[in-house]
Amino acid sequence: MSWEQAGEDIVTADLGDLPTDHEADLTGVTNWVFDLDNTLYPVESQFMRLIEKRINDYVVRTSGLPADEALVMQKSFLHDYGTSLAGLMTRYQIDPYHFLAEVHDVPLDVLAPDQALRLGLERLNGRRVIFTNGSSVHAHRVMDKLGLTDLFDGVFALEDADLIPKPDPRTFEKMLTKFGIDPTTACFFEDTPQNLAPAKAIGMKTVLVGPKAFSAEGDYIDYRAASLAPFLATAILDGDPQ
Repeated sequence: MSWEQAGEDIVTADLGDLPTDHEADLTGVTNWVFDLDNTLYPVESQFMRLIEKRINDYVVRTSGLPADEALVMQKSFLHDYGTSLAGLMTRYQIDPYHFLAEVHDVPLDVLAPDQALRLGLERLNGRRVIFTNGSSVHAHRVMDKLGLTDLFDGVFALEDADLIPKPDPRTFEKMLTKFGIDPTTACFFEDTPQNLAPAKAIGMKTVLVGPKAFSAEGDYIDYRAASLAPFLATAILDGDPQ
């Protein structure tokens, strides 16, 4: 997902009380691909608000606009280019790596390990990888804070994509090539609906996670999980007792 789009629709409701598809048929999956922000931790943590504030400050400083006008520009960048970074690189001369380092340098206090999520991830046979529009440093910081680093076999971050964010199909191809993944053996978990479309088009199973899970429309969504841990706990996997 876009790690910026992740913060656009922050909610404070307990997503654990919302519906989740149970007993999803994930047999045949041996590669588990997860978006990071607002997918591996709950949206109600409001962690992405901290990053959004850093992004807005960066746009204000770069553009010279007042904060409210800079926010309008930032949202237009998200719509037109997929990320604020892509828009800033198009409209202004900025160092993208300085941008990534600055906007991700936020405290992690609102994040915490989730034992139920860990148990769900441990059920998954095969490889688990992170596929994020955030930076590599950001991904590793968050995974360490969540206590999940040891469960994952690798990270595909924005730097690996030559700064071209999801949902660009070229970025999916680069991710698959990096890890040697046959998309027909993979399942992709993501909280931004449009990022699932290219995954479905190349044969991946798709799961929409988070507050949009039961409102978004699209035939590229195979399963919906308002809360990830219960979904993983009940999914039907290879090797499960019949």
